[in-house]
Amino acid sequence: MPIRREHRFFYPIDWPQLSDAIRFRRAQGRCEECARPHLQRVFRLGDGRWWDAEIASWRDGQGRRLRKRLRDKDLLTRVRITRVVLAAAHRDHDTANNEDTNLAAFCQRCHMLHDRDEHQRRRWRWRTLFRRKAMGDLFQGPYSPPVTAQAALRPRSSSGLC
Repeated sequence: MPIRREHRFFYPIDWPQLSDAIRFRRAQGRCEECARPHLQRVFRLGDGRWWDAEIASWRDGQGRRLRKRLRDKDLLTRVRITRVVLAAAHRDHDTANNEDTNLAAFCQRCHMLHDRDEHQRRRWRWRTLFRRKAMGDLFQGPYSPPVTAQAALRPRSSSGLC
């Protein structure tokens, strides 16, 4: 996953090399959580099950081979095609901790599941701030621009004209 411009200074200079080492040398081009292959198109169901063409079998969301046969209803209505892209992720969400044990190669689905709590926290924070601003507008009128120190110290004329 590309790193946002405003977050780039959190990552080390050699991040592309670290990411390549984790994704392709250690994980051998597969997601470490579900074993999906990098840059391959896979058939998937919404619950995480996906078709592994190499072994000609369905796998579950953790990469385990499914023993049960899928129902025809599942195959006809819910199958989607996804192109898998691996990304290196920090297991503890600390971009300064670049130990091998803290880095993992995740596909898009596993990366989103891994970051779910962080995304929910950010969404809650944004909604709370948005609601506070909306409530302020509703009961106190629109926000006025902040007063600078120079404007606050400037004497006002008694006639109201500058």
